Amino acid sequence: MIEGGAIRGVNLFQSFSEFNVGDGERVYFANPAGIENIFSRVTGQNSSRIFGILGVNGNANLFLINPNGIIFGQNARLDVAGSFVATTANAIGFGQNGFFSASSPQAPSPLLTVNPSVFLFNQINQNATIQNNSVAPAGRNPSGGDAFGLRVGDGKSLLLVGGNILMDGGALRAYSGRVELGGLAAPGNINLFVDGDNLRLGFPENVTRADISLSDRARVYVQAAGGGDIAINARNLEILEGSELSAGIGQGLGIPETVAGDITLNATGEIKVADSESGIRNLVREDSKGNGGNIFIDSGSFSLRDGARLVTSTLGRGNAGNVTVTVKDAVSLLGGQTTIFSSVEAGGVGKGGNININAASLSLKDGAQLLTSIRETSENQPAEPKNAGDVSIRVK
Repeated sequence: MIEGGAIRGVNLFQSFSEFNVGDGERVYFANPAGIENIFSRVTGQNSSRIFGILGVNGNANLFLINPNGIIFGQNARLDVAGSFVATTANAIGFGQNGFFSASSPQAPSPLLTVNPSVFLFNQINQNATIQNNSVAPAGRNPSGGDAFGLRVGDGKSLLLVGGNILMDGGALRAYSGRVELGGLAAPGNINLFVDGDNLRLGFPENVTRADISLSDRARVYVQAAGGGDIAINARNLEILEGSELSAGIGQGLGIPETVAGDITLNATGEIKVADSESGIRNLVREDSKGNGGNIFIDSGSFSLRDGARLVTSTLGRGNAGNVTVTVKDAVSLLGGQTTIFSSVEAGGVGKGGNININAASLSLKDGAQLLTSIRETSENQPAEPKNAGDVSIRVK
């Protein structure tokens, strides 16, 4: 148990020259009464290797700050009831009250009693990445299946703030919460918005973003009984080799008033989704109730190929969300079964979503499709109202 540290209001500050969790080890931060945020900085020159269990003995949010990189091994686990942030920023700022720096460590100011407001990147280490390979057991998901990877409490936020971010077979899970990935490749700041333990990033327009890659069946899941957002801000984003982003309403969950969260991908360069099992999905699953969320793509260029899919569909009772792709240059879909689609599936009741494409050019080759559809129920089942969405294409 890690105890002590400097308390400033609802914030607890910890400092380490090295911070690692070995395979099979358990490292927990004590959570004194009244503490809402725990900030742990690493002031040495080595990356942090989290290969065991990292936890908080309470409900506080946990921030791990190491400008030299953070690696989560295959057996890494989080036991964090609040939100969790891993960052390679040099410091975290607290409005006009000062900052908590890992690169120029000083004792935390008595004024650091408010919520954090910004990540400061002023000495970029180009070799400092955040890498997640975790596939460790992480309990049961809200629909009753097994979960694996890094998981925070349901309804909480899980943020990786780089530098480059690599997910090689690893998984991130924040059911009904928020997973956000993003980082910088040159000096600048990323804003942080805090609403309790709901955390969200803000990227100024003039910053140089870093690259993000999901490969080898990497997974990001927020699908549960409502809510659940995924946001990625990058220079270039790759989703490859059976990797998946998944939001929506989980199987057997929700009520008619339920609304799922959105998947929002923003890249100044290219977004590429490839391979037949790779995809971005925001679904109302079987036997579920409520309306699905949307998928928003905003990038310099966008390619979907080799059977990859963007999907907003309803298999339950509720409407599917929309797919909106806004690209400065080209949208390219290539290969059989490569599809952007929204459907009302057999057994589903509701409206399909719309597909909106805004780009300088659009290319569909070798059987790729844009599709909205309705799949009918069997002849022995009574028909219920279904409506397909529209496809809108604006090419400049």
